[in-house]
Amino acid sequence: DITNQANNEPNLPAVMHCTRMAGRAIIRVVGRCNDAQENNNLDLSECQLMQVPDAVYHLMRHTALKGCNLSSNVITKIPPKFAVKFSLITDLNLSHNQMSKLPEELADLAELERLDISHNAYIALPHAVYKMPKLTHLNAQSNHIVDVEVERLQEAPSLQEVDLKDNPVNPRCHDALQTTTR
Repeated sequence: DITNQANNEPNLPAVMHCTRMAGRAIIRVVGRCNDAQENNNLDLSECQLMQVPDAVYHLMRHTALKGCNLSSNVITKIPPKFAVKFSLITDLNLSHNQMSKLPEELADLAELERLDISHNAYIALPHAVYKMPKLTHLNAQSNHIVDVEVERLQEAPSLQEVDLKDNPVNPRCHDALQTTTR
């Protein structure tokens, strides 16, 4: 019966292939959530995610995550509830996505020490990074960052290292950053 349908509908094989791929992607995400329940590190890198699925928050509701890797997806934004649901993470990797903003609520990640937003579409450092109380390392290389609020960067509570390589930082800002030390 499927063969007859396939002959009558030329797109059916493509639809079946996409359905199979989506099914495998869901199985991969669920498997990685199960792994995270064991090791407290959620690795959803290279899962073709456009966002963090609501099912992930549900599966992780009883897990105290320490790390979250969402790199190499096609994510454009992180929802504000991320900071509430994963409030204990110390390491967050958002690199190699299509993000240009972070919600202000991420400043509430009181334990976050390392944040990687490299290889995205930021034109400025997100305001939340200036407020994160324990953030020590920020990787923001290979974005489109032209200007940095140097004064705010100096006032950031714990920030020790900021990587801005391969960004078109304007000369005035570049000079101000050169003289900044902690």
